[in-house]
Amino acid sequence: MRYLTEEEFNITSRFLFLSMAIVVLEKDITHIENGAFKIKEPYLKLLRHMEQIAKNERRRLREKMRKGKMDVVYIQKNDTFSTYLFIVRGYEEERRYFNPAVRKKVENIYQELMIEALKGHAQFLSEAY
Repeated sequence: MRYLTEEEFNITSRFLFLSMAIVVLEKDITHIENGAFKIKEPYLKLLRHMEQIAKNERRRLREKMRKGKMDVVYIQKNDTFSTYLFIVRGYEEERRYFNPAVRKKVENIYQELMIEALKGHAQFLSEAY
C-alpha cells in the first residue's frame, strides 16, 4: 500500500539522490586535488560551487522533511537492487531501486548542478567584463 503522496515522495527521493550526488562530488574533489592535473583550480572551483548548491538544496529539503515528519533510511544493497525505507507521518514504505537506475538519477542531478554552477559562473564573467 502506498502511504506517500506524490509531493512527499518527490521531496524524499530528491533528498536521497541529492545526498548521493554530494558524496560523488566530494570524491571527485578529492581525486582532482590528489590527481595529476596541471591546472586544478578551475575544476575544483566548479565542483565546490556545485557542492555548495547541492548542500543548500539538501538543507532546504531536510527542513521540509523535518516539518512533514519524513525520513529515508538505507536498508540494503545487492548486485542488482538497493532498498530504502521511506518513513512519512509514521507510515513506512519500502522501495527498491535498480542500481543502474540509481546511477542515472545521480548522474542527472550531477548534470543539473553543473549547469546551475556554470550559469552562475557565466553571469559572473559577463559582469566582470
